Amino acid sequence: MSTSSNIRKATEADTATIAEYNRALARETEGRELDPGRIIPGVHAVLSDSSKGSYFVAENSGSIVGQLMVTYEWSDWRNGMFWWIQSVYVLPEVRRQGVFRALYRHVETLAKNAEQVCGLRLYMDHHNAPARRTYLKLGLQPAGYEVLERDFVLR
Repeated sequence: MSTSSNIRKATEADTATIAEYNRALARETEGRELDPGRIIPGVHAVLSDSSKGSYFVAENSGSIVGQLMVTYEWSDWRNGMFWWIQSVYVLPEVRRQGVFRALYRHVETLAKNAEQVCGLRLYMDHHNAPARRTYLKLGLQPAGYEVLERDFVLR
């Protein structure tokens, strides 16, 4: 990332941009069209209630060029909290320029310095080979688990 890039915690003022990036992410990775009437309040819910999670954004020259969200999962086995990285999106024109790496390193540093955080996790589409290579280079490793779900909203 250029020296003018900045990583910061997102604010409620970023709701529209984050929602649009989430819609772009769904289109690109799953061929889904997310309903703005659902995603905008969903993003706002996180930005207005930190118990649900936090968004972090990467800015370049005052514009948001990337994002990720962190949510939380308690591990009784570790007596600690995993931070889940979700909703990762980087504008296509700035990919492969270190935007995600900067976002990840920022969150990793916060997690390492937070009491009771036992690790970071993320899930990804198993067909996304470029993302997988990036995640492995950053030190993330396969956890040996598969994610199963029963989705009541996006069928």
